[in-house]
Amino acid sequence: MDSRTVSTLTIGLATTREEITRAQELRYRVFYQDMGASPSASITVLGRDYDAFDDICDHLIVIDKARSWAGRSCVVGTYRMLRKSVAIRHGGFYSENEFNLGKLDRYPGEMVELGRSCVDPQYRGKAIMQLLWQGIADYIAAHGISLLFGCASFPGTDLSQMSSALSFLHYKNRAPVDWRPKACGSGYVAMDILEEEQIDFRTAMREMPALIKGYLRVGGVIGDGAVKDDVFNTTDVCLLVETSNITGKYQRHFLENKASERMQLTA
Repeated sequence: MDSRTVSTLTIGLATTREEITRAQELRYRVFYQDMGASPSASITVLGRDYDAFDDICDHLIVIDKARSWAGRSCVVGTYRMLRKSVAIRHGGFYSENEFNLGKLDRYPGEMVELGRSCVDPQYRGKAIMQLLWQGIADYIAAHGISLLFGCASFPGTDLSQMSSALSFLHYKNRAPVDWRPKACGSGYVAMDILEEEQIDFRTAMREMPALIKGYLRVGGVIGDGAVKDDVFNTTDVCLLVETSNITGKYQRHFLENKASERMQLTA
């Protein structure tokens, strides 16, 4: 696996079952132990976050080579990625558990669902996030991706703690109606909690998770409605980014990679 390296951190696609297992163990620590998700009995016994989608997804991982030993990789950051061309062959996307994605059929070209993103608490900061964005950029280039999308989460399900942020997204950042996904099911949450004139921008930004703010900076838009996920103790929005809209310094992060430096990311 070709990779990028910053200090002792290396990023690339998982190429072995062992690397995927380490990513699942990181997800378990972050989602269940740190964020209060409710694991099933089998997930608790194994100490890994997993589901059926893991077998068909690509797993972008950051490894700390200084902490790897005896063939065991120390995975400190991860993203799970599922391309449309793969999802079609295997029954659809994970996000369809929460959102009606039917309108995305109207969007041309290849797209990829991003999910299960997490970083070890000891490594959270600008360096590892830049590595993850660069890894996604190489994946975009390798597969001709025109649209990124997936469930993006607010921690918790208390809407009073995110009412300004959700309302801001509803009024200012909705996807075009022609390809706007819609939240479905019993967990549906209308996002226009406040009237538009009631929104305080600073409060909205303070409530907004850093990852969602990062997507907004590169042209991210959202679907119609949010969903309460009681298992993961989150409130989720469907977030979408057209790669053609990524401009300026963010374009350099994502798309302007010299061919000699580009990771060859393959399924």
